[in-house]
This record gives sequence, C-alpha cells and structure tokens, in this order.
Amino acid sequence: MVSHLITPFQDLSNQLEGQLFTDELMKALYATDASVYRKLPLAVVYPKSVHDLKVLVNFAKTHKTSLIPRTAGTSLAGQCVGDGIVVDVSKHFTKILNINEKERTVTVEPGVVRDELNNYLQPFGLFFGPNTSTSNRCMIGGMVGNNSSGTTSIQYGVTRDKVLKLKTILSDGTETIFTKLSKDEFFEKTQLKSLEGFIYQEIYKELQSKQVQQRIWNNFPKPEIHRRNTGYAIDELLKNEIFSDRPEQFNMCNLLSGSEGTLALTTEITLQLDVLPPSESMMVAAHFHSIEACLKSVEMTMQHQLFTCEMMDKTILDCTKQNKTQAENRAFIVDDPEAILMCEVRATTVEAVLQQTEALLSTIQESGLSYAFPVLVGDEIDKAVELRKAGLGLLGNMIGDKKSAACIEDTAVALPDLANYISEFTELMKGHNQKAIYYAHAGAGELHLRPILNLKKSEDVALFRQITTDVAHLVKKYQGSMSGEHGDGIVRAEFIPMMIGEENYQLLKRIKACFDPHNIFNPGKIVEAYPMDQNLRYQPDRSEPEIDTLLDFSASLGILREAEKCNGSGDCRKLPEFGGTMCPSYRATRNEKDTTRARANALREFLTNSEKANKFDHQELKDVFELCLSCKACASECPSSVDVASLKAEFQYQYQKANGVTLRTKLFAYNNDLNAFARVAPQLTNFLFSKGFTSRMIKKMFNIAQERTLPLLSTYSLRNFIENKVNQHIDKKFIKTIYFFNDEFTNHLDAAIGRDAIELLMGLNYQIKFVQHAESGRAFLSKGLLEQAQKVANKNVTIFKDLISADTPLIGIEPSAMLTFTDEYPKLAENKEAAKTIAKHTFLIEEFIQQEILLNHITASQFTNESKIIKFHGHCHQKALRNQMSSFAVLNLPENYKATLIPSGCCGMAGSFGYEAEHYEVSMQVGEQTLFPAVRFADEGAIISANGTSCRHQIKDGTQKEALHPITILRRALL
Repeated sequence: MVSHLITPFQDLSNQLEGQLFTDELMKALYATDASVYRKLPLAVVYPKSVHDLKVLVNFAKTHKTSLIPRTAGTSLAGQCVGDGIVVDVSKHFTKILNINEKERTVTVEPGVVRDELNNYLQPFGLFFGPNTSTSNRCMIGGMVGNNSSGTTSIQYGVTRDKVLKLKTILSDGTETIFTKLSKDEFFEKTQLKSLEGFIYQEIYKELQSKQVQQRIWNNFPKPEIHRRNTGYAIDELLKNEIFSDRPEQFNMCNLLSGSEGTLALTTEITLQLDVLPPSESMMVAAHFHSIEACLKSVEMTMQHQLFTCEMMDKTILDCTKQNKTQAENRAFIVDDPEAILMCEVRATTVEAVLQQTEALLSTIQESGLSYAFPVLVGDEIDKAVELRKAGLGLLGNMIGDKKSAACIEDTAVALPDLANYISEFTELMKGHNQKAIYYAHAGAGELHLRPILNLKKSEDVALFRQITTDVAHLVKKYQGSMSGEHGDGIVRAEFIPMMIGEENYQLLKRIKACFDPHNIFNPGKIVEAYPMDQNLRYQPDRSEPEIDTLLDFSASLGILREAEKCNGSGDCRKLPEFGGTMCPSYRATRNEKDTTRARANALREFLTNSEKANKFDHQELKDVFELCLSCKACASECPSSVDVASLKAEFQYQYQKANGVTLRTKLFAYNNDLNAFARVAPQLTNFLFSKGFTSRMIKKMFNIAQERTLPLLSTYSLRNFIENKVNQHIDKKFIKTIYFFNDEFTNHLDAAIGRDAIELLMGLNYQIKFVQHAESGRAFLSKGLLEQAQKVANKNVTIFKDLISADTPLIGIEPSAMLTFTDEYPKLAENKEAAKTIAKHTFLIEEFIQQEILLNHITASQFTNESKIIKFHGHCHQKALRNQMSSFAVLNLPENYKATLIPSGCCGMAGSFGYEAEHYEVSMQVGEQTLFPAVRFADEGAIISANGTSCRHQIKDGTQKEALHPITILRRALL
C-alpha cells in the first residue's frame, strides 16, 4: 500500500494547510500509544483547519485507507494505534471558543487540555467535572472519544453526561452538528436527503422495537453502573422521548461519546459545566491489612456524601517508594498497609466538613476493618491525590520484561457486587499464578486490576488472552462492564459480542456501517476488532538485541530496557502552567517528536529493529534527540523514571563513533582546556568576545546564535586565588572540615562566586581543603564524548576516594558539575563502589549550609538584619536530582530576607544548547514560558537569584537583568 500512495501523499500534502509526515521517525513515534500495541501507520498529519479534515476524509475514502484520530495519545487500550493515517489534532485544534456563564456551557476544540480548560473556567466559578489521572495533558477530544471519567464521577458523572453538542465531519466529508432534539426535530432529521438524515433514519429503525430495546436492557451492563463503555452506548440512546416515556430529548452525542473516533471526526465540543466544588475539604485515608477488608468498606463509606473514593494497593504504594517525587507525598502512610481507601468529603464551611468527617470516621471505626485512618487537609490531600495519580505510570518502572499488562484493568460492577466480584476475581487470578494489582475508583465499582506478564514471551501472550477471556466471563456473570472508562480499543473490543450478546453486537455493526460505510474512521475498534493478542509492542520470543554501552545501564538491565520503561503515559506532555520541568522542548514546540516519550520510543524502535552493526547510527535518532536539553527532569518527573539525559549521552557517543565529531562540538566539549589557554591573555579574549565585529565573526565561524552574548573570562582564575590566598596553614579549631571542588565553570567564568563561597565558609569557621583535581566532565557528557568523560571520572574518583567521607564531604558550587559526581560517575567510573561512596557525600554548597543550619552550626544572628526580597530560579539538575529547597533555606536565613521560588522549569540555556544557532529560538521560547516573565515582573528592587551559570547567562540574555548566586547574596549578608 505504501508504494502506490507515494504520489497521492505528495498531492495530499499540497492540499493541506497543516503538515503531513511520511518519514520513518514520525511513523515510528505514532505506532504506539500508552497501550501494549504497535501498528506502523502510513502517515501522520497535523491538521490545521476543518478544511484539512475534510480533505483527509476524502483522501481516505478515495484511496481506501483509514484515519486514526488522536489527541494526547494516552489511551491504554490501543485506540490510537492503526495502519492508516494518524490525525493528531493536539497541535492546532487547541482553542477555547466561547463560554456562556448563564447557561454554564463552554465550547472548545478537541485539542484543549482538560486542566487547561479548568484553569480558564476557574474565575467564572465553573469547572468541567470528569477528572482522569492524565488530566494535565489529556485532551477533551480524547475524553469524549473514550467517555472518560476519573476520580470525580461519583459526584459529577462521566464525560458523556456533559456533552451537549458536537460539531463533526461525517464520512462523506459533510459538516454536521449533533445536539439535543425534540421529538419533532428528530423526525424532521429523518426526512433529510443526506448522510445525516440516513443516520437518523437507521437509528430509529434499529431501536424503535420494544423487543430490541428489551434485548439491550437485558444484555448491556446494569444501568446503575455509571462508568460503562462496552461498545456503542445504544442503551443511552433509549433514555428519551423518542424511544421511551421519559421526558428527555434525544441527543446523538450520547452515542458519539465513547465511540473512540469510529463514527465521525469532531471539530468542536460544547460541554455542560458544574459550579466549582465546595471550598472546604477533608480526606480520610483508611488503611487496611487486606484487600478484602478494604473492599468490604466501600459500600458503607459510599453511604456518606463522598466526592472521591479511591483505592491504592501495596504494589502501587511500594512503587512510590522508589520515585523521588512521589516519596515526598507518602508522609500520611502508617506502617505497611495492603490497601488504602481515600475518602474525601467537601462542604462550604469548616464546621460542616468537620461534621461530615466525624460521621465518616465513626462509620470506619465502628466497622473494625481499618487499622489506621489519618485525616488529611489542604496540601496533604493534594499530595495524596498526586500519589494516586502517579500509580499507573509508576507501574512502568518495574525492572525487567515483566510489566503490569493493561487488559482487565477497566472492569466495573455494581457496588453491591463489588466484594463478591473481587473475591472471585482473586481466586481466578490465583488459578493463573497471578497476584493482581488493585488500583481503583472503588466508589464507582471500578478497579484497575492488572496481571504481571512478560509479553515478550509467547506463553505469557497466551496467558494475556486467557486471563482477559476468563475475566470477561466473570464480568458478564455480574452484568458488569468490561470497560469502565478506558474504552474497548483493541484489547477489549474482541469481547463485546460476549458481553452484550451477538444480536446486539450485529446492531452495533450496522450502526457503524450507516455512519461510516467505507470504514475509514479508526477501524478495528469496537466492531470488527483486531485480535487482542496480535500487533503487540514486542514481537513474542524475539531474539533480544545485545547492545553494548559505555554508560552503565545495568540498573535497568541494559539501555534497551531503560527505553522500554516508557509506557506512553505522556506525563512529558504537560504544559508549563502545571508546574515541573519535563519536557521543556515539547512545551516550546508542542510536537510529539520533542517529548520524552518520543525519544524513548524512537530509541526502542531503532535499537530493536535496526539491522545496522551500530544500531545507533540513524539520522532519525539524531533528529529525535536534537531538542533534548538534558535537563534530567524525566529522571524524577516521569513516573517510570526514564533517564533520557543518559540515553541521549549514550546515543551521541555511539552516533559520533560512526559519523565523527564536529568542530563546534569539540569547542563546547573542550571549553575547560580552551578557557585555560585563553587565560594566557584574558583581557584580549574578552575584548574579542565582546566587541561587535570580532564577536560576530567568532559566532558565525562556530554557528553560534548572533543574538547571544559570549561568556567572558573572570579577571583571575579561582585556582590562582586559592593558591595565593587560601592554602595557608592556620592553627585554629574549626566546626568541620570540607573538601572544595573547583569546577571548570566557576574556575574560569565565575571566579568571584567561588571567592564568595570560600570567604563565606571560612567566615563561618569551616576548614576548607583543596586538592588538584580534574574538571567535572560535564561538558564532555553533554556532547556525548563519553570516553573523555570516563577518563575524567576515573581520575577524580582516584583522587577523592580516600578523602571524601561523612566527616569530610565534597562541596561545590555549580549544580551541573557537582551533580555529575552523584548521577553520572557511578555509571561511568571503573571503580563504581568508590564512585558511589563519593556520590553519597557530595553536596551543593547550599545543601551543606542547609544541613549546618539544621545542626545550629549556622544561625541568622551571623548575618545582617537588613530587608531584602529575592526571587530564586533553581537549576534543572538540582530540581531533578536533589531539592531546590536548600537554596530557598539559605536565602531565607538572614532574618529579614524574604526569598520565594520562581515556579519555573528549565531556563532554556542548558549548557551549550542555547548558544547553538539552530536551537536559539527554542531556547528563548523555553525561557519565556515562566522564567523571563517572572524576572521582568519581579518587584522593583528585588534580587534575582540563580545557582546555575547557564541560568544566569540565559536570564541576562533574555531579560537584561543580572542574577546572583545564592552564595554571593549570603556572603554579602555576612556580618
């Protein structure tokens, strides 16, 4: 099919206002979503207009191919996987079109992010209720396609309940609006001589019979299960004046919601909104020694007016222990529970919410089922919710090939059936030698139950099918829904005939045919399903590729499995307004290619399928890593902790072995040596770097952005200052002895900061020792020169291994240099045990001072009582690998210093990245996301602070304001 479509694709591209991609990289990136499936599409399109969508519909019909609609690509069931054309509306269909406050409605395009919409609605006192765990990146179009629900469904219902109107493009290319219709309006529609009219005619013909209606009620999931997505929601189409005695008007949106893009393309969505929830809230986190006890508690707790009722099991909780970000959210956990039930109540007053909480606690205590029930308030609730939200992604962090498989994770039953259903389910899983993971919306009768399988092995693929089949029979026994919120997709669609009966299934097929007679919309989903055990992400029983690396990826069992940890949850697509750092390049471009997920997926694809001797030697991999800033945020913010910075460094090293190293790369990588050479005549160097003509020539010669200022050498090196002023024996009793690491950036470019640090520590009565050592190797790592970086690491480990301990720690200034000791050296150095020991006792200078403050060795009385306002931007590596609160603590040490953290992600400079001409625009876009505006609009007289040398340079270039290192600020405050 590909070969005969080459010319048509060229013609198609010419007709589109948006972009069409047929290259191998983009097809590989869109071959997967967050499910276990993989299908290589023919092409990927970023449509820019309704015109583009109409062109695509006509093209698909003419060339007998298909369209796979996609927004954030976080689907767990394979809805976004197909071999046609992927239509990604997440880039351009992102407008909030209008809001009607009086009617409490909003109209949006399908690419609007759920939480982005609610941020927009908050000033109006309104919000969109359905709330998935992916709410900071999932999009309204995907939520409608999946009929998403999430934690709030017990109070606010599911997405289908909120959809009032859909503007769509049908399979013949016509635009059609579906909305509420009176009986007269409905029958007027049936008279239309168009595809729209034919659809209404067929719906009426199919559903008017009372016998058919009874057959639907008898076989579809129980009506009281409000989270149900089994097939097309024809049962919902019966609840109106056309087909019953009910007064409600007919709305085809009830059918389209949950149809997974198989019936039409949606261009606009009008939603019913709710008034913001009551402001006062409390959460009871009931702890249980067993799953059974937890589930027995659900029905009785749901007798209270709960806003959420969520469950986490021990497997999920144990996963959070290993994730740095989530470890901070575990403070409320008591001992080692098998399960926690999170029950939230809300009210408009503190008195009312306290009363509700006391009543809930009384119920829980009287049951005797829970052994602990801490009450959470304020940000404690937010932390607990974040812990739960991270659950599914964290499961992808399991080391090795066995993973939690999404196949039966979406079953829902009526609440009275829940305990018995789970009891039978547990026995069923024991029969398959499985201990399932329990993670769920317990109050809605839905538990995300996952077996642990190795889908690289054919026997586990067979078990994948068998477990799903057995559970389908069990769900049918309780007349539950095989899909509660994640949709049928590929994984469950095959079981729809069993779940609703063959006659009802044939009715679904006829509905699909009347909407889409040429089967161009997302085929293989809901009807005529793809087999659930084929087209998997991994070829069963494959010969596992052997890939040698210089960096040590043994903690993940190799670089390929490090990449495979990415399960596609898409956390790297969250926007700046939702905090964090990951992923700065995606935030700038909004292109899937520039996500953490894309880099992991691309590496997995090529390392698995490449037939080259050097599997890294692919231009596609160079393209996908091109805009990675190596900020390291993914190491902590990605639930699966996929370390893309390390993946990039290894890729660069391997790629350059085949393709050589450019002059500019060498220039940046060897900057320490070049700066040392330039120091022979620092005034001349700075003259050449700063004067217009010579500066422009240098930047042009090395393809450095002309807009950039070049970093100037300090008038003296810190090493000279140390040799001349510091290394003198003083017979004095010190608080503590520390070793000072003179990093290459501080030594040559920021010697004044180094001097401030030394004078500060000496003034506070600390003994500082200096030894001759190598540079940190950060520049080599950032450019993929791993052999050179390894030599540096080996040298420094040899120098410091017998010096650094808990009593004599290693302290330094520049985060990117110092955290190289803690992050990369254990992966690089030959003496790994020594490297790990040094890493354990290596600290940023702010971290060391914070520890000494806690020990009362340093106090506010040693500093000025003048008043200062400070705005601090933390280095990416500090945020990812440590905690910027140490800098916050240092800046707030003087009694009247008021420091606040700028809620910024990456500054955008990222070492050499922002200097490179081709990256300058993206670099500045990253800076403009949060950092630059915060600096520009800081209070007059406020001090801007940043502890990264690149960050300070970026702030200077982006805002023309000087940023000071925290240590300089503290040194100036010392009495």
